[in-house]
Amino acid sequence: MGFYSVNRRFVAGLALAGFMLAAAGCQSSDNGILNFGFSKKDPTAPPPPQNPQVLASQLRAYCPKVTLRDGTAFFNTYAKGAAAKPKKKKGDATADADAAAAAAQLGPNGQPIDPNHDPSKIIYQASITDVTRDCTHANGQLTMKIAVAGKVVPGPMFAPGTVTMPIRIAVQHGTDVLYSQLHQYQVQITDPSAATQFVFTDANVVVPEPSATDYQAYAGYDENAPAATDKSKVKRKKRVVAAATN
Repeated sequence: MGFYSVNRRFVAGLALAGFMLAAAGCQSSDNGILNFGFSKKDPTAPPPPQNPQVLASQLRAYCPKVTLRDGTAFFNTYAKGAAAKPKKKKGDATADADAAAAAAQLGPNGQPIDPNHDPSKIIYQASITDVTRDCTHANGQLTMKIAVAGKVVPGPMFAPGTVTMPIRIAVQHGTDVLYSQLHQYQVQITDPSAATQFVFTDANVVVPEPSATDYQAYAGYDENAPAATDKSKVKRKKRVVAAATN
């Protein structure tokens, strides 16, 4: 009778131990470490928002990234009038052949060489190697200081002097242009055997304070910008026209 009582206690103990192990197994985490409910989430807590709003502190720390658009990282300066065209006389077969040969001149890629963009006539080749920026927020405005670093390498037609590079700085919000300024930046080149480093900075980029982190800043060369007009020549021309009409 005593053996029967002890056996029942032993079986009950095994059952209790099995229940505890099963409960612990149900509460184990993905990494296999037992979790006894100390880190269990509150079932009454609200779920996290699907689209969290940008905090004011994040906007105050926001500084738009500066990127280079395709084709704006390089700028070449070419010599003008380097190649003289042969004079052609009526019925001159030699001149006709020379003109045809010049027109058929091809570059390394097999395409005709543009006489205005002949690689052998490059004076300088400039490139942008890095961009950076710094931002401040005040009075409902975002002020940016955008810096561009690069180098100028002398070409086959190198001549000591000053090269002028058209560098454009712009800030956009979607398709809206908030700031765009073209700078005619000049660099003095004297050494034909080495590249000349330069750093250009536009510290006057001011745009409205953003309401989200979706501004985009750009820096790069803008060769398609119209050349600056000499105002003195325009005034002098107007005076000549006025004198002629009087």
